[in-house]
Amino acid sequence: MAQNIYDNPEFFAGYSKLRRSVHGLDGAPEWPAIRALLPNFNGKRIVDLGCGFGWFARWAKMHGAAHILALDISENMIARATADTSDPDIEYAIADLDHLDLPEASFDLAYSSLAFHYVQDFERLVRMVHRSLTSGAHLVFTIEHPIYMAPTRPGWSVDSDGRRTWPVNQYSVEGPRRTDWLAKDVLKYHRTIGTTLNILIGANFTIRHVQEWGPADDEIASNPDLAEELERPMMLLVVAQR
Repeated sequence: MAQNIYDNPEFFAGYSKLRRSVHGLDGAPEWPAIRALLPNFNGKRIVDLGCGFGWFARWAKMHGAAHILALDISENMIARATADTSDPDIEYAIADLDHLDLPEASFDLAYSSLAFHYVQDFERLVRMVHRSLTSGAHLVFTIEHPIYMAPTRPGWSVDSDGRRTWPVNQYSVEGPRRTDWLAKDVLKYHRTIGTTLNILIGANFTIRHVQEWGPADDEIASNPDLAEELERPMMLLVVAQR
């Protein structure tokens, strides 16, 4: 079973205070870029892998989706999402993505936001998602960028001129990374960009778009804290098609 860090009280309390947790999709700086990549939702059956508080599921229903199956390993997340949702076409369930099985050809879109880097067996998950999608359906997901995830001890270093640098050690050494973020010993799985994309190709997905997300000038102007994201990519956005 994957690590369920979101049910750790310390972690969940910290996560609940993040901008994206308070303001939803509009609080996620990468959301405008993701939104531009999404297909039309009208009448579509969607699976949301790692749904969190249910922000995307509710947005998808408001934009024409017929039904959304929203899954998360965290009881805390599912409880909050269920409490905030009253639409019968949105179905929430607890699920471990490392052991998930979905019915064949049951969805027209698979979506995931910042969840796949918690999955140990990404290849199994991708092949299973491919089987669950109808012909021509899309998989749209975001993960922590492999450059952001690679360091064994992540954190900025500052040189004598005050220039900040993000370490990229052991980039080619794939596997678990344990970091202290909101709580101690958070477990994630590092894969290179090549491995991530080749797993998709190997599962017979066609890569449609890859974006190493960074903030635009107007986004930095409204939120100066985002300026540091220009020093290294924090997220990878991927669109693949069955």
